[in-house]
Amino acid sequence: MPMKGRFPIRRTLQYLSQGDVIFKSSVKVMTVNYNTAGELSEGARKFVFFNIPQIQYKNPWVQIMLFRNMTPSPFLRFYLDNGEQVLVDVEDKTNKEITEHIKKILGKSKETLEKEERERKKLSHPATFGPKKYHLRECMCEIEGQVPCPAFVPLPKEMRGKYKAATKNDASA
Repeated sequence: MPMKGRFPIRRTLQYLSQGDVIFKSSVKVMTVNYNTAGELSEGARKFVFFNIPQIQYKNPWVQIMLFRNMTPSPFLRFYLDNGEQVLVDVEDKTNKEITEHIKKILGKSKETLEKEERERKKLSHPATFGPKKYHLRECMCEIEGQVPCPAFVPLPKEMRGKYKAATKNDASA
C-alpha cells in the first residue's frame, strides 16, 4: 500500500493491531461528538484521529458514528444491546485519558481476554479430535500421513487383528 495522505502510519496493520480497547459484547454503537476547533475538543480530535482506527480494527462488530461541530462540549455515547446508553464526557481530556477511561468502563478485562485466548488456542490445537462443532478434526485419519480411515479404505491384511491371529496360529501349529 502506498504511504500517502496524512499520517499513513495509521493505516498499517502493525499500528492498527496495537490498539488495546476491546469492547464487551454488549456494546453495539459508539458515537463521538466533538468540534473541529477549540481547546475543549483537542483531546477528542486526537482520539478520533489516532485511536478510532484502532478501535474499529479491534471491534469490527461495533458501529462507530462521528458527529462534528454539533455540540458545545465533546462527549462519547455508547449504545448497549439492552437499550441502555452510556454517556462519557471527554471535555479537557487527552486522547490517552479517554482511551483508558473507556477501556475501564466498557472494555473487556485482562482476565476475560486471557480466557478467550486460551479457549481459542484450545480449539485450534491440532491434537484434539471430536465433533466439528468443537474441534478442528473429527478423526485421526484426516491428518496427512496417517493411515486412512478403515470406513473408506480397507486396511492392509497385515494390520488387521484377525489376520495376525491366524498367521500366529499357523506359525505355532
